[in-house]
Amino acid sequence: MVKFCLLVCFLLFGVELVMSIAEEKTDGCAGVPGIPGLQGAPGRDGRDGAKGDKGETGRGENGETRDVAIMGEKGEAGPQGSVGPKGNSGKVGARGVMGAKGMKGVDGSKGSKGDQGAAVKVNWKQCVWDRADSKDTGVIKECRFTKRSGNSALRVAYAGNLRVHCGSHSFCCSRWYFTFNGGECSGPMTIEGLVYSNRKGDDVHRHRQIEGYCENIPAGQIKVAFHVGKCARWSSRIHDAHTGWDSTSRIIIEETPPAQQE
Repeated sequence: MVKFCLLVCFLLFGVELVMSIAEEKTDGCAGVPGIPGLQGAPGRDGRDGAKGDKGETGRGENGETRDVAIMGEKGEAGPQGSVGPKGNSGKVGARGVMGAKGMKGVDGSKGSKGDQGAAVKVNWKQCVWDRADSKDTGVIKECRFTKRSGNSALRVAYAGNLRVHCGSHSFCCSRWYFTFNGGECSGPMTIEGLVYSNRKGDDVHRHRQIEGYCENIPAGQIKVAFHVGKCARWSSRIHDAHTGWDSTSRIIIEETPPAQQE
């Protein structure tokens, strides 16, 4: 502003000097230049100019249009949202790699000694005959056996030919069974076999086998006998029985360890 005022004063002085020279040419010699006036007061600021047109939007490094925006201050955290719905199950993952073989475990403690078992040596016998017996009731064969232990069991078996003949009757039945010293087995049940027919005139001879185990028999001499008799359901009638026919019959007796306990 000061420079502007000095420039104005300089111009005014120049104008006066030219006019003085002109007057000097017409009227006489020019007078002495006057003393420069005091500096005028600064003028008021001018009014704002009209608003210019909006410039073009600038472009970023990659040529994309970018709007320049100033980031505001970070707002406070909002309240926690509600739990969303359960997502779908993911796919089964791939099978993992087999791990390294583990170390050998520590040996367990030695178990306690078990109870002593019944020491039964092999002890068996068989009685064999080759004859036909048409007895309908009574003892077919008796076989004596020495039992060594009171804690053991006896296995007995008959193998041979048996038949029952109905004749004129519509049915017939005979029973073959074992006894031990005169009584049937009760440990656990009897050892027996039935032959039944419901055809008149049948006279079929077939090989059959009857066997089982009997317990609760004391040690010592045992009289094992094979019998034939009536069937319990038709005890009022004795039918035509036949034991052995053109073949060998046998009774097998064997002493065995006792059965396992449940």
